Amino acid sequence: MNIHPYMSNSSKLFPAYPRGDFDLESGSGTFRRPRKARSSNPCSYLGKMLKSIGGRLQYYYKIHTLLFFTVSLCFGVVVLMILSMYEFRYRNLTDYRRLNVDLANYPFATLENLVMVAGHSVYTSNSCGKVDKEDSWFLESYQKHPGQAATFVTHIKEGVQIAAKDDAALLLFSGGETRKDAGPRSEAQSYWAVAESKGWFDHEASVRKRALTEEHARDSFENLLFSVCRFRELTGKYPANITVVGYDFKEERFAGLHRTALRFPETRFFYRGTPASSTSIEAALVGEGLVRQQFQEDPYGCRGSLQRKRLGRDPFHRSIPYPNGCPEIEGLFHYCGTAPYDGPLPWA
Repeated sequence: MNIHPYMSNSSKLFPAYPRGDFDLESGSGTFRRPRKARSSNPCSYLGKMLKSIGGRLQYYYKIHTLLFFTVSLCFGVVVLMILSMYEFRYRNLTDYRRLNVDLANYPFATLENLVMVAGHSVYTSNSCGKVDKEDSWFLESYQKHPGQAATFVTHIKEGVQIAAKDDAALLLFSGGETRKDAGPRSEAQSYWAVAESKGWFDHEASVRKRALTEEHARDSFENLLFSVCRFRELTGKYPANITVVGYDFKEERFAGLHRTALRFPETRFFYRGTPASSTSIEAALVGEGLVRQQFQEDPYGCRGSLQRKRLGRDPFHRSIPYPNGCPEIEGLFHYCGTAPYDGPLPWA
């Protein structure tokens, strides 16, 4: 006979009565319902949190009305400033993309790279047969050294040769009407005329048609900035690469200071320097040290001695058309700080 013990080895227990308060004699009782687990719905928690925050804000508003209003106003102003800044950047980039759509409207839309030759003097001779002679150029006292004129011609030739090796390059001679006694003739036109007289150094067929001028720059920083804007006017876009031609001792000024001020990528900026005349190099290095220090203190040349120099190099009060042709970098033309311009730039 099988005997079933009262306590079984089974781990399962028979629920004889439901759990709760139950009166056996009266047969009545109440059963306690198990507590519901707290909801883990994040939306519910978020709603309660927002309601709590709203209640606190309402409380502080009642007891500190003026303070609450002031803090709210300041917060709103900060939000508007941030939104307007991003809206400005977005609008500029959008305008640039929109203006860049129809490149057929620009005469040199196929060109990608900029080659800029910085001017240093105005050619004043009625004949182009003596381009390497000092008396054919209007020279300042510090420029009156034997062999000085020949260095100008070397710059022009170097720029032409660089452009000849790059079919996608636009060659710009840069420099304004900087000398009163030289008359209303620009440095840029002088360099273009010399290149013309030299037959473009055997590259007339390939270079002449894409060699133009920028005729408003009054110093080296404007040589670079204005040429970038002029490139935009002519091609409908900004240069992919920039090559500057000048004296070798000015490389740090252009490739270091001016390029940094424009925040143009270092990997896309090139400098081709040629030596100064042997009779002028010592004085040139002293002068370059002084000018470089001035641009280190005033990177955009908009104050003090650099600003006065610009005014002195504009004897005919020429109106500068920029940034009309390059609206995307308008901020650079109005900025006058010691730190690099931090506004939106197409190449940054």
